Amino acid sequence: MKKVMLFSTILYGIVAYAQSEMADTVSVRQLNEIVVRGEKPQVRAEEGIMTVDLPDIVKDKPVSNILEALGYLPGVMNNNGMIGLTGASDVTIILNGELTDMPLQNLYQLLYTTPVDRLKKVEIMYSAPAKYHVNGAVINVVLKTPRPLDGLQGQVRAGYNQAHYASYGGGLAATYAIKDWIFDLNYGLSRTQSWNQEETWSNHMVQGKRTMIEDDMRRIGRNWSNTVFASAAWKKLKLTYNGQIISDSKNRSLSSGTLGNFTNLYKMLSPVCYHNIALRYTAPFDMTIGGDYTRYFENRSQSLFKNHGFMLGAHNRQSIGRYHVYMDKGHQFGKWQLNYGVEYQHSEDHSSQHYSVADNHDFDDVLREDVASLYAGAQRSFDWGLSFNASAKGEYYHNRYQHNWNFIPQLGATYYKTTVSIFQLNLSTRRIYPSFWELHRGRGYINEYSTVLGNPELQPYIQYDVQSGYILKQKYVATLYFQYGDKASVQLPYQSPDALSLIYQTINMNYKRVAGLNLYAPFEAGDIWDATVTANVFNQREKADRFHDISFDNSKWIFYGSVTNSLKPCRNSPISLSVDISYITPSLQGIANLSGLWKVDMGVKWQFGKGRCCELNLKADDIFSTWSPVMTINHEGQDFRMKVRDMTRNLKLTFIWRFNGFRPKDNSIDTSRFGTGR
Repeated sequence: MKKVMLFSTILYGIVAYAQSEMADTVSVRQLNEIVVRGEKPQVRAEEGIMTVDLPDIVKDKPVSNILEALGYLPGVMNNNGMIGLTGASDVTIILNGELTDMPLQNLYQLLYTTPVDRLKKVEIMYSAPAKYHVNGAVINVVLKTPRPLDGLQGQVRAGYNQAHYASYGGGLAATYAIKDWIFDLNYGLSRTQSWNQEETWSNHMVQGKRTMIEDDMRRIGRNWSNTVFASAAWKKLKLTYNGQIISDSKNRSLSSGTLGNFTNLYKMLSPVCYHNIALRYTAPFDMTIGGDYTRYFENRSQSLFKNHGFMLGAHNRQSIGRYHVYMDKGHQFGKWQLNYGVEYQHSEDHSSQHYSVADNHDFDDVLREDVASLYAGAQRSFDWGLSFNASAKGEYYHNRYQHNWNFIPQLGATYYKTTVSIFQLNLSTRRIYPSFWELHRGRGYINEYSTVLGNPELQPYIQYDVQSGYILKQKYVATLYFQYGDKASVQLPYQSPDALSLIYQTINMNYKRVAGLNLYAPFEAGDIWDATVTANVFNQREKADRFHDISFDNSKWIFYGSVTNSLKPCRNSPISLSVDISYITPSLQGIANLSGLWKVDMGVKWQFGKGRCCELNLKADDIFSTWSPVMTINHEGQDFRMKVRDMTRNLKLTFIWRFNGFRPKDNSIDTSRFGTGR
């Protein structure tokens, strides 16, 4: 409670200072005149694509970077830095229509270091055309292009984050254009310290006898992270480098409970390195050729102790090389636009795991993967109100365990006679692949009782998504959606019936099905208050005939709601306040049930200096530390409960200085399939 009172006192002091400053410098005169004020449309739609004026939406929000700003898009939820799109099973973020083949944490780090001022608009595509080389939903971040007249522009950022432990960092973003050249640089450096707590109660049955195993675990981590994005473009030729180096990475877990006291130490023996270099050329005759190469390396050790006595040690390595090439061609025939292209990707994952205890299974394995695809598509706008884009892709997937052909259709359509009522329909299909590490026979020990197992039999699964949207007055959005994941995968704890062993392993279910309705409505009162209300009600069902040696069929109606508010003392005030409230009813994940959650976030944004070139943001997330779930499993002999504490509460202070009228940029990575800590 003291933290809340202190935060409120700081907000009040800043507001009072800003109001007194304005009173001293601004004189008010009454003028006999008529003011005509128009409302700028927030949402436009065409060919199944929703274009959002995000810079206008977040202009008074306490956000300083693109990652935070994306949380204010219609249908988008930013859950502790993880971006999700309501109505879509997953979403890919791209930059200026170009897929940047980054690992997910690299992408988020890059978005976090990219200033929001560089943002021009954002496009939401529930069903991305095949020419983007992304299956399923896409958020396309479109940035302002620097001009030679702008000279060198940039932004310097410094930030401090107080959660359980303090973290801090800074960054530089700069652009420069001269004649036919455009240069772009984005660098971020951060020192992160993390902490979370998990309490578990496992009422484990073995041969008809129950044993209660309690455990209280604290996880502590730290690292230095360097993220670099650099690009040089000459006319239609563009060379891009994305990289991330994580050093001094150490993690440890401390647990105490029924089976004793355990210490698990994880240490990176060398920096975790990710490098990606890409070349792209757009020819004058509407043809694009490109390719990129990715290199990822991780070298990690683990040491497990029980009551200060050494139990086991492990050494995990992963080295991945991947190259990717593509070609796209377009033709214009009157009002019809036709496009087609080919794409090929080859990956080689060399992973190994060696234990210091002889009775554990070691492996040293090479997993090769090939994905080739061919697509054709068309788009057209009709005078009577219909516009659409459609494509069909044939994809071939091959690795040691399986090879198959996939047919991936896509459709995005928009219909309207006037901008008052706009209708949209989207259909997409995609295949989702597991991480490389999960496909090996690796075993990771959390403690003497809990282990994480790989699954070589884990299959990719097919995801089908359909969305039907209605946009009223280019402002209010309603989305009716249906999602079906055929053989969708999930990782959950399972109590072995043969021994006191808790197993975490990713397996394929029969399916995961979600159907719901999402409503998005912004409101405002003059120039001093604006708010956005989001309501999402949906039914979720997950079924597995074989979850290890049992089955489940779990379904539930779920409601998610949020209200974001921005307040200003007056129209041109350099100060703006925000109060955001979110709530979700009890939900589910596979066989498990999750408790309901709620949270309150507050923030203040202060712009000052010449031309307001400086900005100070103070934001408190999850003030009451209530956005942490309780997971319960009670089905067919399984009796397990986990309570997570203090995951999302933090206080963030960010200072920004822009020089030469800078208007910032974004870029992306997806390491969702990389890493040994799965």
